[in-house]
Amino acid sequence: MTAPAYDLRPLDLSEEGLAKVTALLRLVFPHAAHYSEALLRWQYVDNPDGPAVGYNAWVDDELAAHYVTIPMRARIDGHEERGLLSLNTATAPTHQGKGLFTRLANATYRDGATQGFRFVVGVANANSTHGFTKKLGFQLVSPLRAMVGIGSLPLRPDDGGIQFAPMHSEAKLRWRSAHPAHVYTLAKQLHKWTVLSPKRMKGARFVLTTGLGGAPGLLLPQEKLPMLKAWIGLDPAMAWGSSTYINVPMRLRPSPLNLIFKDLSDARRTLDAGKVRMEAIDFDVL
Repeated sequence: MTAPAYDLRPLDLSEEGLAKVTALLRLVFPHAAHYSEALLRWQYVDNPDGPAVGYNAWVDDELAAHYVTIPMRARIDGHEERGLLSLNTATAPTHQGKGLFTRLANATYRDGATQGFRFVVGVANANSTHGFTKKLGFQLVSPLRAMVGIGSLPLRPDDGGIQFAPMHSEAKLRWRSAHPAHVYTLAKQLHKWTVLSPKRMKGARFVLTTGLGGAPGLLLPQEKLPMLKAWIGLDPAMAWGSSTYINVPMRLRPSPLNLIFKDLSDARRTLDAGKVRMEAIDFDVL
């Protein structure tokens, strides 16, 4: 049987285009009830850092596969740069095993580099990490910490030793906290603030982000800081050794996560895991 000829096209961010991608995501992930046209419009179109960059594979009028990244800004080695966050990917069951993910991703990165994006960063589960590192040239930076405990998160002032950190403007935080499927809340303490997700791990409330000083201009429902909290990410400014938090062992995590990085510049840069800041608000947009 002759293999179909796939037509790779840049994303169509119209209402019709988003509807077709939503239908594919629901087909491939039938238990992921959060996928909706409203969610994709929020992710792909409303992001203040810019519209999504990605590609679809078509066979005539059938959407066979999809891959997308969304723009972000980060400070790398002291300089602000535009980059891409690797996000949704899906291949229809009848088109799996034909290398479409790799083709779509490479087309996306070429397009992104042409548009001036300097890197791609992502958080991959154990099953997908190999594909990114072996087929697409990503660096496996580090497994993420998954901390659970009580009391305040051990955040201390930045000592200036950060190599890579996403940038959080007020516009970005307002957009990020306006998730169509989740209601986030804000807990204020003296000289500290925390954004909480309704999702839980081991009974603990997920922390999306936390910061020192006055809370940013977030119009979120407020609540008291819960006793048991969970935090996922990397951050050398978190002094876990003297805290009441423990790192959940890999065998007890439902899906261990890895930070991956690909440089789109000509410098072939890599990241030092001990100098990276990345937390749930930077990648967990589902």
